[in-house]
Amino acid sequence: MTPNLLPPVLPPAAALPEASAPAISLADWLNHMTEDEFYVFCQRNAELKFERRADGTIEFLSMTGGTTGRRNSELLTDLTIWNRQGRTGEVFDSSTGFRLPNGAVRSPDVAWVRADRWGALAAAQQERFPPLCPDFVVELASPSDSLTDLAAKLLEYIANGCHLAWLIDPKTETARVFRADGSVSVVKSFDETLSGEDVLPGFQFALAALR
Repeated sequence: MTPNLLPPVLPPAAALPEASAPAISLADWLNHMTEDEFYVFCQRNAELKFERRADGTIEFLSMTGGTTGRRNSELLTDLTIWNRQGRTGEVFDSSTGFRLPNGAVRSPDVAWVRADRWGALAAAQQERFPPLCPDFVVELASPSDSLTDLAAKLLEYIANGCHLAWLIDPKTETARVFRADGSVSVVKSFDETLSGEDVLPGFQFALAALR
């Protein structure tokens, strides 16, 4: 069932179509919101989660179950502890939306942005959807996720400037590592440990924590 959505604003009278003009569906209008309208739309529907493709199409995201939420917390905690040691960047959870250079708005399960890039943003930019692609992202597959769709999303991150991205699938206990040079490697067991490589020097994550 489609949820009852609160639109960001009502269109001004001047923007309303003439009686003889073709009708505009709510879905079409929502998919053509401005950047500011989309931000307000998300705030007014805070109980739901959305992403936005580069073409403006809105994607509805499912809330995670308890097991996925617990696993995501393990990832976020370990990255936060590592980051506190050097304060080389900022860590973000899955509720943060980033406006990528291609215009899409994405909210990875875990994200990290270098301190200098974060500090270069104005306060107003930091407050809304930061207009940048994170340097590091993680997508943790839930039972309802399509791995093909998630892989396409990680390739989008890489194409927009991300340097390192992990796609982790607890169901098969595998992980894929995407890099800025276009290489992709597969980790075939949760007995392995993922490395932050040269993007997050010294960061290690033991995949066994996600079992």
